[in-house]
Amino acid sequence: MGETLDIIKNRRSWRKFKPDMVPEEAVDMIIEAGTWAASGRGLQSPTIVCVTNNYVKRKLTQMNAKILGKEDFDPFFGAPVILVVLAEKSVPTYVYDGSIVMANMMLAAEDIGIASCWIHRAKEEFETEEGKNLLRAIGIEGKDLEGIGHLALGYPDGEKPEPGARKKDYIYYAD
Repeated sequence: MGETLDIIKNRRSWRKFKPDMVPEEAVDMIIEAGTWAASGRGLQSPTIVCVTNNYVKRKLTQMNAKILGKEDFDPFFGAPVILVVLAEKSVPTYVYDGSIVMANMMLAAEDIGIASCWIHRAKEEFETEEGKNLLRAIGIEGKDLEGIGHLALGYPDGEKPEPGARKKDYIYYAD
């Protein structure tokens, strides 16, 4: 448990990435970690989309920035890889399932020295016709998916952020 706890304690959200591409083998390992996430009743409701194509990254960036209200902003902080997690809305635990996929992938990335940051607004992106068309263009149709999050991946640029202190009332025991 010591090594796992160290990985958990050392992971940070990065908001500046080097432009260098992450090797495909590393991305595949991170994605594989996502596929091993626990899911309600083992239904595996999430879907992971790996985005390295510059056109698709620009489309996601534009959609996400528009929802954020900062159209001249890169909400993915220059990350060369964006993993999008969506999940099947018909499964009662879909939001939790997708969130665990995101967590597994963030920890796997930390374990192999790849920086990550969970970026929100995937739900809003893929509720739009533009988002639905993007999914169809990459071959995803016939599923009622909701965006759970994006995972920006890349090599960190700059100093590792310091962790915040843990709040005092984080834990209660009901003995």
